[in-house]
Amino acid sequence: MTQPMDYQKTLNLPKTDFDMRAGLAQKEPAFLKKWEEQGLHAKLRAHAKGKPKFILHDGPPYANGDIHIGHALNKILKDMIVKFKTMQGFDSLYIPGWDCHGLPIEHKLLKELKLSKADVDCVDFRKKAHDYAMKYVGIQREQFKRLGIFGDWEKPYLTLDPEYEYWILKSLETLNKKGYVYHGLKPVNWCFRCETALAEAEVEHEDHVSPSIYVRFEIGNKNILKIKDLNDKTVSLLIWTTTPWTLMANVAVAVHAAFQYSVVDIGKEALIIESSLCEHVLSKAGIKKFKVLKELSGEGLTGLHYKHPFGMKKECRVVIADYVTKEDGTGLVHTAPGHGQEDFETGLRHNLDVLMPVDSRGIYTEAASKYTGEHVFKANEKIIADLRTEGALFASEDVSHSYPHCWRCKTPVIFRATEQWFLRIDHDRLRGKLKDAIKQNVRWIPPSGEERIAGMVATRPDWCLSRQRHWGVPIPAFVCKGCKGQHKLFTEVISRFADIVKKEGTDAWFKKDALEFVPQGFVCPDCGKKDFEKTKDILDVWFDSGVSHQAVAKVRLTDQLPVDLYLEGSDQHRGWFQSSLIPAIAIEGKPPFKAVLTHGFVVDGEGRKMSKSLGNVVSPQDIIKNS
Repeated sequence: MTQPMDYQKTLNLPKTDFDMRAGLAQKEPAFLKKWEEQGLHAKLRAHAKGKPKFILHDGPPYANGDIHIGHALNKILKDMIVKFKTMQGFDSLYIPGWDCHGLPIEHKLLKELKLSKADVDCVDFRKKAHDYAMKYVGIQREQFKRLGIFGDWEKPYLTLDPEYEYWILKSLETLNKKGYVYHGLKPVNWCFRCETALAEAEVEHEDHVSPSIYVRFEIGNKNILKIKDLNDKTVSLLIWTTTPWTLMANVAVAVHAAFQYSVVDIGKEALIIESSLCEHVLSKAGIKKFKVLKELSGEGLTGLHYKHPFGMKKECRVVIADYVTKEDGTGLVHTAPGHGQEDFETGLRHNLDVLMPVDSRGIYTEAASKYTGEHVFKANEKIIADLRTEGALFASEDVSHSYPHCWRCKTPVIFRATEQWFLRIDHDRLRGKLKDAIKQNVRWIPPSGEERIAGMVATRPDWCLSRQRHWGVPIPAFVCKGCKGQHKLFTEVISRFADIVKKEGTDAWFKKDALEFVPQGFVCPDCGKKDFEKTKDILDVWFDSGVSHQAVAKVRLTDQLPVDLYLEGSDQHRGWFQSSLIPAIAIEGKPPFKAVLTHGFVVDGEGRKMSKSLGNVVSPQDIIKNS
């Protein structure tokens, strides 16, 4: 351990009146001004030169408004550690940063302009977004300095700087070269209000009331059940769903191979329900008496096919899926591969069609027949009424449950199959390497953080990297006309674009012709042509900040990873900690941090986390004025 530092003696500073007994709100600005005039931070940096390093890498806040008390808590905790390590004799450079791209800034700017995404010119809007972000970088910088935070405030890291954007693209280049990045059709969290895909970290679960319905799917080949007592009765599979609007995209019913299912006679008809759930489910329609005609295993139901309730397909079938449970519903799961990850994977296993009758605004397309032009949530009532008229509705009620919402606009999201760019989380055993690093190479403070992030990594889907927005780093992908319109991401093009960005910024993608990004002599390796068209997607803002270990930690703070400490709120286990860990392990083969310290949240009078988007924040400036 090095000798603790006495600031005043070591740096030869004049004595200052530190009497804090009264008039603190008036005295503090004078102290801060005097320290700045004395060049205190510069003297600290000069004194620390050549000493052992201790690096706390700053997680960047969004440059989209004034700071609130939660920001103050986070920055003050960081400042305490940096100053403590400095006094212990370490070289502890603190470089503050700001997240300047993406939906948080775009959403706030569009709100101020009172415009929608479709109403603006891309290049003009990007200039406005740049200026908007820089305005709040300046505002927040002064607000943080007023808290007495020491740091390299004149040279912060900004994700909109061309130098930083260069490293974002170089990181993407490396990941693409290593085979982690692919383009594919998958269901993703989709905000129809913001008209973009969302990552898991951009979704917040809130209470939501949904219609809960039990629906009959009439079997078309009941004869294979070999039940004599059926006579003229219809036989139906009984499913349960809280998303009636997804019935348009139904192509199958999933059952569990090991469950037992009963064919129950309820008078004029027979229903198929998981055996242990029969009494509970039938009570939803007030039915107390029923007769079990036959029991079959889930496997025994797979030869059945049924009529689509809205005629979207001529014939749908029963398939096996191991995620079917007895906890809710009927033990038979309505399956729409276009509207859910598990459904989509079931569709791949059983070669099911992916129907997508919903556009980017959450509106039914012409494929939805009579519901064309209806918003999916508003169509629920009509769908339920039509099911009742057709005799397909068995029972219905409203239920309150946890449902995903967009982190910015707070609108309930939908699951929608779209073509996106993804980072493959299981490529080259990445998921296993992440779990190993979490357990073996990182100290989690408190220790419960390890279990939390390990559980999230174990079950997380592939990372959706693309966003359908204007403000961010473009994904330099092409539509290759020679390959019948396939989307291609060439490592050589990413590299060339990165070099251009370093000099001109990312607006170049929207101003230049596609061939200006193609290296001399380069052609598509698949078709041998170079007939390319630019795509318009941007990178996920979490990727921007997630690769700060390349753009900042390695370039400015230290020559190698990992750094000593990341410190953020506990919500970042599913946010910045993960978005930093994944590319670091994939690119470097090691985590970006030695230790991760998480803190709790400042809450309002109702116990809710303070958040700008909720509008329940308290300004540190107001607290300072009233102290």
